[in-house]
Amino acid sequence: MIDTIIFDFGDIFINLDKQATISGFRKLGLKEWSTELDRLNLLFETGDISHDDFIEGFQKELPNASKEEILEAWNAVLADFPLYRLEFLQMLSKKYRLFLLSNTDSIHIETFENKSGISFYSDFYQCFEKVYFSFEIGKRKPNADAFQYLINKHELSPKRTLFVDDKKENTDSAAALGFQVWNLQVGKEDVVDLFDKHLL
Repeated sequence: MIDTIIFDFGDIFINLDKQATISGFRKLGLKEWSTELDRLNLLFETGDISHDDFIEGFQKELPNASKEEILEAWNAVLADFPLYRLEFLQMLSKKYRLFLLSNTDSIHIETFENKSGISFYSDFYQCFEKVYFSFEIGKRKPNADAFQYLINKHELSPKRTLFVDDKKENTDSAAALGFQVWNLQVGKEDVVDLFDKHLL
């Protein structure tokens, strides 16, 4: 019997347009996404480098781009957050313990909050017992310690907890720890299909 659900954020609630960010950086002169940019992203997502260090890392690869242009390209990934998903979540929150566990960075969260407005993001966050962003806790999926962190802090029983994420490596990692999982297929499924999947 599932009594707890842990959700990812990107492409589960807020739609992402990854191509928009790639296109944005191409326009600024980026030929290819390097291992150095991957490293920068991972460090920023776990809060191991500052906002300024992150931007400076991009400026090394894009010497002619301004800070504002880099931020605009970086944030282009954030698309819309349909209201019906928030309404679904509000309904779920009356019946289940809910948590958010997202690999994200301070720039994206600040941008989401600014774009959506305080009443919307407050309503969203209030659906959860606790919201966990990787840049705040210093842990990211699919590493087992990210899941273990929630288990320990909230005395969760993995077998009674459903984990919903669009990335298979994340749901595989959670399943290995005993969680029930739904690897949501973006574009084919929607989080509001939860009950149709017979997962609850």
